[in-house]
This record gives sequence, structure tokens and C-alpha cells, in this order.
Amino acid sequence: MRHDSLVRLIATGVILVCLVVAGALNPMIAASVGRHDLTYADTAEEGDPPQVALGIAMGAFRGLFVNILWIRANELKEAGKYHEAIELSSAITKLQPRFPQVWAFHAWNMAYNISVTTQTPEERWQWVNAGIDLLRDEGLEANPNDMLLHKELGWIYLHKIAGYTDDANQYYKRKVAEEWTVVLGEPPAMRPPPREEGDNTPINLEQERERVTAVFADRLQAIIDAPQTISGLREANPQAADLARAYERAMGEPVGLGLLARYTYQTQINEKRAGVSVRGLGEKGQRFAELLDDPEWGGAWDDLVAYSRKRVLVDKYHMEPLRMQRLVRAFGPIDWRLAPAHSLYWASRGVEVGRMEVDEHNSTSFDFVNTYRVMMQSIQELARYGDLYFNFLDWAETGSARYQPMPNMYFIEAYGDILDDAHDAVGIFGDERRAVRAFSAGYTNFLRQAVLYYYRRGPRYRPLAEMWYQKVRTHRSQDIATDWWSSQLAGTLEEFAAQETYESWDSPYVAVNQITASIQAAFTEGLLAGDQDLYAGMMDFAQTAHKWYIDKQRRDVTADPGVSRMEYLDRDFRFVVGNVLASTIASLSLDDAETLYTQVSNAEGPGVLRFAYDPLVERFREQFAGAGDTDARGRTFDEVFPQPDGMDEFRVWFEQEIARRRAREDQGLERK
Repeated sequence: MRHDSLVRLIATGVILVCLVVAGALNPMIAASVGRHDLTYADTAEEGDPPQVALGIAMGAFRGLFVNILWIRANELKEAGKYHEAIELSSAITKLQPRFPQVWAFHAWNMAYNISVTTQTPEERWQWVNAGIDLLRDEGLEANPNDMLLHKELGWIYLHKIAGYTDDANQYYKRKVAEEWTVVLGEPPAMRPPPREEGDNTPINLEQERERVTAVFADRLQAIIDAPQTISGLREANPQAADLARAYERAMGEPVGLGLLARYTYQTQINEKRAGVSVRGLGEKGQRFAELLDDPEWGGAWDDLVAYSRKRVLVDKYHMEPLRMQRLVRAFGPIDWRLAPAHSLYWASRGVEVGRMEVDEHNSTSFDFVNTYRVMMQSIQELARYGDLYFNFLDWAETGSARYQPMPNMYFIEAYGDILDDAHDAVGIFGDERRAVRAFSAGYTNFLRQAVLYYYRRGPRYRPLAEMWYQKVRTHRSQDIATDWWSSQLAGTLEEFAAQETYESWDSPYVAVNQITASIQAAFTEGLLAGDQDLYAGMMDFAQTAHKWYIDKQRRDVTADPGVSRMEYLDRDFRFVVGNVLASTIASLSLDDAETLYTQVSNAEGPGVLRFAYDPLVERFREQFAGAGDTDARGRTFDEVFPQPDGMDEFRVWFEQEIARRRAREDQGLERK
């Protein structure tokens, strides 16, 4: 009896101690739950699927019920019942918000499965964007440190929007460009280094990369420095806070994305069309234009816009301006109008938060490999298409616009910069003892394209081509025990370029890279430098390669001859040359633009210039806004850039052609 009594006494004491400890820990646990938003839904709200109420009522059996729902949601998806699967997914995310796989499933279903069942680009974009919003606004809100969700969000941007597998991808790209022109404004021009006629001095790429990257990083500084709150704005600039109130009274809406949309549109109208809009502004548009032109607020707009940009980035897009600037400084002049910029942002954030949770169990996870892969493929896409010409005004007013992405050489080095870091992070997959390390094949293919790009850019870039050719043959990640290595990398640079041309052009990425690089070189290294032979040779290669690629594309896409999903290059070579010329001229100083314009007129006549003239007017008209509408030398715009013959007829034809192409894209989707 004594022994039993002693056991009972000890047990009672242990229970009392546990109760005391539990009572002490409970407030701390509750506080942690609140701080980290770890509570599950305990009440059903109006509009919730009925499964939510049932799951809540099941109490401790909620987990089992969620497993049943998860199995059923997968069955519905496999059966093609995507909308029913969405309803179940929504119920699961309500019941188990920290179940990352369901958020990924839910977003994928929207962006990939349901979007392709609709008939118009606008409808498809709504579903793709809904998948993005779900992951960014809700999934990551509930699971802020989950690498899988970061990877999935980056993948939608990289594959669904930046890729070409979806028939409406060209529309998606323009919508992202429109959205981020509004959020951040147009990016600075990536001006090439000054060039004297006959100068073939090799380009100092490292110096130029630092210069251009600094311009893009400094652009974000005003947003970073902007106040966090409207009271902070009032403290920093009382006039800007008063302007915010004036805007809210005039427009009937708080400052935010609406203000940025109106500001972007109206400032571009004022700068590029002397205040004349193609479409009617409407009552609210007129009120905003009057507010923008009111001299009382002249000194307040910059601070209000910077504050609005910061709040929109943080509140709507859940992005950190400082992180954005850090990525620019680390990798290059990121243009946020491009989808790969956003896949890079989310993948890099996923890598960062994921590496904070590395242990012996998850260091071998494929999530690290795949998230790094999204990150590196984003860099690769920015190297391929990171220099964008996009006519925001035409898109805003007509729903059709020139969209010409071109290679951006400033990102080529960035790929290699993160390779070693990636190998260290992915554990056994990056081990040097493996026959083929993770990412090695992708990096080798990227280097091959970099060599060809510099080779096509002309004599000043040839030393860079040689440097990267040596890199592709010697970098430590590649597998040299292949027939491909010995057959294609054993010869000279010229032999490599001759053999590689066309052989790797199954992908539109390589074709765009080579053709646009040749056209750029024809203008900047040929005409601008006074080298007519180089111009003729580069342009001849570009035209021949363009015809070869378009013919091959038509053969490969026989099911639908009107399909345009892979048309990274227009079928009409004049459009390609005109778009590249417009982008090139827009990046030049006034003097270089005048020289190139004159040289193109002499070499090609008015035909090509017609494609570039209106963008040129938008780019340089403001520099002729002095007394008498002249520049600093007293010359009129028409004296510097005489209008090509036949521009009125060309504009009518061009608008009809753009509308016809848009209709063809819509018809192609309807046939699907």
C-alpha cells in the first residue's frame, strides 16, 4: 500500500507541475499563434463551400476529412472537372491553410487547366492572373517561408507567360508589360556606349554593365525612400499629402493603382503627343488631366507617385522594393515589364527563405534544385529577351501594340555568377563527384548561345565571343565525354559559329537571339560606324535566317496555320527590322539617332523608316519644345528627322494590319 500511495503521490505531483507549466506556456503559445497566423478556420463565412462548415464541425477528425477532399479533388481534376476541383481546393485551403501542395494544385488548375478551356485571350488571362493572385496573395500569406509556393509562382511567370506553349502567350506578355509600365513607369533607356565612325575598339562590357545597372538600381531608390504611410508623407512633404486628398476628392477613389494608371497614361500623352489623346479622356480623365497640369501641385507629384508605387508594390503585389533593387544590383538591369523578372524575384526569394531552413533531411530535396533552376532560367530569359520595345500608349488605346523583345547582353555573366552558389545549395545534386552535375547541360547550352550572340554583333564584340567560347569549352560543370563536345567544340570560333548556325534553331529563343543581334549590329556596328559592308552582310544574314526560321515554323505548326504562339519574330521581315530600328533609335542620344536615321534613309529609302518614325517622334519630340519648337541648336524636328514619304498611307495600313493580326490570334484561340 505504501508503494501504491507513493506512486499516486508522485503522479499527482507530476500532473500539477504539468498543469502549472501548461498554464505558463499557454499565453506564449497563443501569442505565437497570433503573430504567425497559425490558426485554422473555426467558423464558416458566407459564400464558403459547404465542405468548410462540415470540416469545422468534425473537430479532431478535420485532418481525415481533408485527406478525403484532397483525394476527391485530384480525381475531379483527372476527370477534367476543373471547376468542381476548384471548389474542393478552396475548401481545403480554408480548412488547412498551411498545406502548400493544395495551394499549388489550386493555382495550377486555374492558370493551366481552366484557362485553356476559354475562348478569348482576355478570358485566359483572367484565369492565369487568378492563379498568380492566389499564390501570391493567399498561399504565401499563409506559408511565407514555403519554397514550393515560391517556385510554383515563379514557374507560372516563367513557363506560362514568358514561354510559348500557350496560344495566348503573346497577349499575356503584353498584359504584364502594361501592368508594370503602370506600376513602375517606363524603364531607362539602355544606351549603348558612345561610338565614333570607324572605331572598332573592343567594348568594355564589365564597365558598361556596371553603368547601366546603376541607372536601373537608382531608379528604385525614390520608391525605397518613400514614406510608409500617408502621415509619413505629410511629414515629409505636406503638399504631396494635400495632393493625395485633392486626388481622392476629384476622382472618388484612394491613391493607389488607379492613380498610377492615370498618371502613366497622361504623362506619356503629354510627353509623346503634346497632350493630344487618340481616345476621349472622359469626365474623370479630364479632371485628372487638369489636376496634373495645375501648377499648384507641380512640386508634389514626384513624391506622391513614389509613395503610391511603394504602397502598390507592398500592399497589392507583396513585393519588397529593397529586394527588387538588390536583385538589380546582383544580376543586371532588370526590366520589370518582362515576366522573367518576376519569376526571378519569386524564385530567388524562395531560395533565400528555403536556405534558412536547410537541414540533413531537406538538403537533398528536389525543391532546391527546381527553385534554383527557375531562378537560372529566368536569368537566361532576361539574357535572351531582356531588352524590350513596347508601345504602351497604343496598347492602352487600341489593345494592339508593338512588342519586340531583344537580347540583353548585360545578363550573360549573371548566369555563371549564381551557378557555384546553386551547386552548394542543392546538396548531392551539385556534388563534383557526380558524372553530370545539376544545371550543367543548361549552362553549356546558354554559353553556346552567348558565343553566337557576340559573334553576330560584329568586330567590336568578337573578343567577347572568343572569351565565352573558351568558357564553354572549359567550365568545370560540363560533361566532356560526349560526341557532341568533341565534334562541335574542338575547332575554331569561326568553325563553331558556322556549324552551330541553324542547327540549334529548333527553339525560337535561339532564332530571335541571332536574327535580332544581327539587325542590331547592322545598325550600330554597320551604319552608325560608317561600315556599309558590315551593314549589308549582317542584314543579308538576318533576312536569310528569318526566312528559314519562319518557313520551318510553318512546317512544324501544321495543325493551325494561323497560330501565333511561337511568333517571337513577326512573319513580315519589315516588321522585325522596323521594330529593332525603333528600339535601337530609342536607346540612342539625339546626335546618334540623327546619324543613324540619315544612314538608314540613304541605305534603305523610306520603307524601313516608316516603321520607326512614329516611335522616334515619341522618343525625341520633347527635345524640340523650346522657343519656336527647336532643339538646342535651333533646328526643328522635321529638319533633324524629315518625315518619310507616304507616312499617312502607311499609318492607315499599319493600323489595319495590327487589327488583322489581333483578329487572327483570337480566331486561332476559338478554333482550339
